[in-house]
Amino acid sequence: MRLVLCGFVLGVVLLQQQPALPGPLGWGFGATLWVAAIALAAVLAARCRANPAEPGNGAGAPIARMAGAMRLGACFFAAVVAGFGYAAGRADLRLRDALPAQWEGRDLVLSGHVHGLPVRDARSMRFLFSVDTDEVRRDNGIERFPPLVQLSWLQRGGDRMPTLVPGERWRLTVRLKRPHGHANFGGHNLEATLFARGVRATGYVAGAATARRLPGSAGGLASAIDRWRFALAARIGEALSAAPHRGIVLALAIGAQEAIDSADRAVLRRTGTSHLVAISGLHIGFVAGLGAALAAWLWRRSCFFGAKLARDGSREWPLIVPTPIVAAVAGTFCAAAYAALAGFNVPAQRALWMLIVVSLAFVFGRSVAPSLVLAWAAALVVIVDPWAVVAAGFWLSFGAVAAISLALHGRLRIRSPHGDEMADDLLDPFTATPRAADPPRRSRWHFVRRGIARAREQLAGALRAQYAVTIGLAPLTAFWFSQISLAGPFANALAVPWVSVLVTPVVLIGVALPAPFDSIAFELAHALLEPLMRILQRLSDEQWAEWRMLRPSAVALACAAAGVVWCLMPRGWPLRFAAPIAWLPLAFPPPASPEPGEFRLTALDVGQGSAIVVETARHALLFDAGPGPESTHAGERIVAPYLLANGLPELDALVVSHADADHAGGAPAVLEAVHVRQLLGGLPPANTLWRAARAAGAETVRCASGQRWRWDGVDFTILWPRPGPLPVTSNAGSCVLKVEADGFAALLTGDIDAAVEGALQREATAVSGVSDALAADVLLVAHHGSKTSSTESFLDSVRPRIAVFQVGYRNRFGHPHPGVWSRFVARGVELTRTDRDGAARIALRNGVLTLERYRDTHRRYWMDR
Repeated sequence: MRLVLCGFVLGVVLLQQQPALPGPLGWGFGATLWVAAIALAAVLAARCRANPAEPGNGAGAPIARMAGAMRLGACFFAAVVAGFGYAAGRADLRLRDALPAQWEGRDLVLSGHVHGLPVRDARSMRFLFSVDTDEVRRDNGIERFPPLVQLSWLQRGGDRMPTLVPGERWRLTVRLKRPHGHANFGGHNLEATLFARGVRATGYVAGAATARRLPGSAGGLASAIDRWRFALAARIGEALSAAPHRGIVLALAIGAQEAIDSADRAVLRRTGTSHLVAISGLHIGFVAGLGAALAAWLWRRSCFFGAKLARDGSREWPLIVPTPIVAAVAGTFCAAAYAALAGFNVPAQRALWMLIVVSLAFVFGRSVAPSLVLAWAAALVVIVDPWAVVAAGFWLSFGAVAAISLALHGRLRIRSPHGDEMADDLLDPFTATPRAADPPRRSRWHFVRRGIARAREQLAGALRAQYAVTIGLAPLTAFWFSQISLAGPFANALAVPWVSVLVTPVVLIGVALPAPFDSIAFELAHALLEPLMRILQRLSDEQWAEWRMLRPSAVALACAAAGVVWCLMPRGWPLRFAAPIAWLPLAFPPPASPEPGEFRLTALDVGQGSAIVVETARHALLFDAGPGPESTHAGERIVAPYLLANGLPELDALVVSHADADHAGGAPAVLEAVHVRQLLGGLPPANTLWRAARAAGAETVRCASGQRWRWDGVDFTILWPRPGPLPVTSNAGSCVLKVEADGFAALLTGDIDAAVEGALQREATAVSGVSDALAADVLLVAHHGSKTSSTESFLDSVRPRIAVFQVGYRNRFGHPHPGVWSRFVARGVELTRTDRDGAARIALRNGVLTLERYRDTHRRYWMDR
């Protein structure tokens, strides 16, 4: 059964890696394979029954064993095909609800209700809106419309945003677009997250003045649970209005991690304690145990209704239904209620399904192995949500439980002469030798010694579990977050018992108490958090607290996983001491840098902005840093994570072409995240970036034509602006950088206009007598393809083979301009634009210029659908 369940999960995982869903031919081929596998398994099962592998069967035993192994293989393959087909069917149904392309950017009047908890900040509110699709179909003639959309309500002028309550019905004028996220190498895939949540369109409330609240509510039980969570969030907000760690208390109560402050989030990430603020198995198990203990206590005392069933008898309810069964059922219901309070995130689902499987086995008098429980939980999670496997939470949650099970299951036990495991009660706690089953006399220190022994055993088990989690999750955290928290074991040794034993119970008491007593519990929980967060803050400030690394390849990840399994095997396993050798590809990946004399250019997808990474054999340069907090926070959310995930914790140079926010806004976040040796910029002297760079220890130099340097056989030349005062307009003062190696050149132009392009042509001709000084294989198109740049004569001077347009999806400027685009098309230039292709990576390999578009090489079936 484990093999079948794991095969089903594997099939779901394989489907989520596909660039496209199977067509009619693929469905027919898959059905044929499934039927053939089932038939083969049935035939082999009959063969095994006809030739049982018994000791006296002689020559038939090997055949029977081989047939049994083949039968298991056929069952596993059938389960993989079934999982693949199930996930494909669910995906096909969800893809049918895509927003029609012709309705993007148009005003639509939608009726529906608020779904889930709105997320609010100072200037906007983001919420999910469940649409009345029948009304849309009737009013607009749209055959299929997304049943769930994500909307933003922006605060404009003096207007006040309303308070949106889950389940409330509204009539809104909205403007929608298809789900679109930034697509970068090693970056977060927003489109996958939206698709997994069932969000098939995003947009904003276009007519706030016309928004109207409708009578009644909708959503049924789901909205009732969300209203409960909303009310709890409001109570916690009132009790801890000015508390610095309010978001953590809120996350422990209702699983709303969006409210955690960015500073607290950074501390938790660096110390490896983020799992403590996610309602997961630890918290679900605590609530289940508490509910089971309370139910058992009440049931044994007949819970006020257990009067005698007979006049002369003493038969009570526990004699009708055994107390352990009542406790198991009550604990499961309490766990389900707490998982609902957490919003049924993946770790909570995993813990709940495991508890349900164990409880059912207990009620029906069956024993079930931990590995089978985990396999059932994984299968049930992906049946409910096939897209859970695209999130880190699925792998981290199941990986942690698997590592703990493997580590604790490997304890050596003393066996009796008959081969049976001896009960723990029959072993001396200090000498581990058999003792009398019924000793005639017990020392008065017997119970003290026994208590000490059990405490020692529990401490050893907790340490081994922490060791297993640290070792087991290291490859996964390296893959998902390109980091390993070295401070994690020390931080968790303190934080796990502190949060589990002190903070979480107090939060739960606050959830259960009515007002105003709940505020006392929430304030106490926050007071307990403050000393812990101070300790974690000091740990996170240490330089060694976090190990940043290159995102591992599939081979390195597989080797590390094998090393983890080998290391967690029981004592005495052969060559267990050599397991860390398997981690070498993870810890010391092969260099991915270009060869000396070559360079690689990566144009990141940062929306309407610019950020280009140039790498040589031993150096790295970032040209512009994308938008900042005023727009998409690209510097913090895209550029800095990309640098760290791709093994670039240090930049030799950060070039900020000019002061416009879409080029310079992300620079402060980059200066904070990575070490920058030098800042070059076309910035006015009063610009705050100069001070921020100097505070970060970077040398500051203003861009000026004629500046040159050479790294690893690659030449860098600043072509613009001229020395002296900067031009009046910011765009005209953009730095222009040319990067050259043997047989390969790139020209990075910032936001220069036609006048600057003409000046560059004249200066190139005056210096060299010909215009070849501007010639480049790769051109970063100036000003995102605006009609004010990329003149015919400039393109004739550059003669690019590849042109990169860094533009935002459906940007309000209409970039790139159709006329500019047509100029490149007429010249046969290979074009790439980040809104359609995602990040573009260009390199010269063995004399061949290669262009890799992220959405081509990493395509998934939900992209742009």
